[in-house]
Order: sequence, then C-alpha cells, then structure tokens
Amino acid sequence: MARISVCAECFFTDLPFEERLRKIADIGYEYIEFWHPEGTFNGSEIDFAAPKDARSLKKTSEDAGLRINDFAFGAWDGSIGGNATDKSAHPGYIRQISGMLDFAKAVGCHQGIILSGLVQRGLTPGVMTANLLKVYARAAEMAEAAGVTLLLEPLNSLVDHPGYYLDRTEKAVRIVRSINSANLRLLYDIYHMQIMQGNILGFIEKNIDIIGHFHSAGVPGRAELFGCEVNYPEIISRIDKLGYEGCFGLEYFPKIDHAESLKKTLEYLS
Repeated sequence: MARISVCAECFFTDLPFEERLRKIADIGYEYIEFWHPEGTFNGSEIDFAAPKDARSLKKTSEDAGLRINDFAFGAWDGSIGGNATDKSAHPGYIRQISGMLDFAKAVGCHQGIILSGLVQRGLTPGVMTANLLKVYARAAEMAEAAGVTLLLEPLNSLVDHPGYYLDRTEKAVRIVRSINSANLRLLYDIYHMQIMQGNILGFIEKNIDIIGHFHSAGVPGRAELFGCEVNYPEIISRIDKLGYEGCFGLEYFPKIDHAESLKKTLEYLS
C-alpha cells in the first residue's frame, strides 16, 4: 500500500508542533508533512509567533522514527514568498525558494510544495502561465542542485482558495510537462480536484508518470476520508497497481477526536 503521510498542521492543534509529531508516530504513522516553517497552524490561523526550528524538528522526527516527506515553500495567496503569477514578484519568490531549500536540507527533507499564487488583475491567463513557466524553470534548476523535488499543487477556488490561479489540473500538467524536469512533479490533491472537476481515477491513470505526491480529505467538508463521496480505498488500490511509490498525504481537519480519527483512517485505507 502507498505510504501514508500526515500533515501535522491539521492534528492536535492545541499542542506544540513537536508534541504533535510524537502523537502521530505513536499511532503508527511513519511519514509527516507540514505547511510553513515561518509559523504553525493553531486550529484557526497560522501563528507566526511559533515558527518551526529546523534542528528541533529534525531531532524530534528522528527520535520518533518519522520521516519528513514534504512541506510548503510558500503560501497559496502569495503572502509568504510572493505570487509566482506576477513577474515583478519573481526576485522575492526565488529568494524564498532558496531559503526553503536550505530549510529542507537542515531537516532532511527532499520534497517541497510550490504554489501559483493569485490571479493578477490586468494580466491574461497566457501571460500568467508564461510567468509561472519562467520562475518554475529557474526553481527546478535550483531544486536539482539541492537534490530536492518540487511539487506543484493545484487548489480549488470554489470553496477554500478564491482567486487562486492554478485551480484546475490542465495548466499545471502543461507546465510540468513543458519544463520536463525530474525535479518538478505534480501534487495531485484529490479533495481540491474533486471539487473542481472530478474524474479522479481517469486523471490519475493518464498522469501518474508526473505525479509526485497526493493529498486527500473528505468531500464535502474537508474532514475524515471515510463517509464521504470519494472512494479512497479504491484510489489507493489503483495507484498501487499503477506502481506509485510515493506518499499519500492526509490533509484534513478531523471532526472527531484527533487520535481516534487517525487510527480509523489508517484502518480504512489499509
């Protein structure tokens, strides 16, 4: 079965980040991921007074027997790192990539999530896509030199991320295939793309060669995977048959006790 990773931002949000990792490991998970090194999600917002310390994070993960699969190199709305859709923001965006590659090395992580940022007023989709192609090509070169794979993530703009540019898979797939770098892959978030366009299994089968990571959550509601409109066990079975060897990430907000939720999810997907 695909390896399951847990987004530690979403669980045990009343606890310090390192304590969350120990709880996740105690339940039986071996892989974790997170959002921004610059802060920590507290259940309602990113708390920038609680940045992640690379040395502590690495030691806690190793002591708990966890591997850090990936983390976000910027924010979906450009508030961290800038909007890649905007050419004038590219110098800052590249500085952010450089800093995140350093952080990845410090914590022993080899994958990072990149995002498009928002639609820019006055710019056509063609211009914004061209801006993305340019800055992602440079970022992929930097990632290759650092031994890191970048994961480009489309998000839904209907419920969670209004104004996000890469809100469907078509543009993201064209970008990844056009740049054609082993260090730039697609992050396919099943929750987001079920909301935007569906055809989950068909898309996966057609594009498994460029998918570097999966995210998941229940649709609708972004809660537990069980009891929703998406057949997650079938998806896991299908990607196993397709030879996928990466992680399958849990990025949902539990409605029940967090430990119980993670236990039931592990059983549900097994």
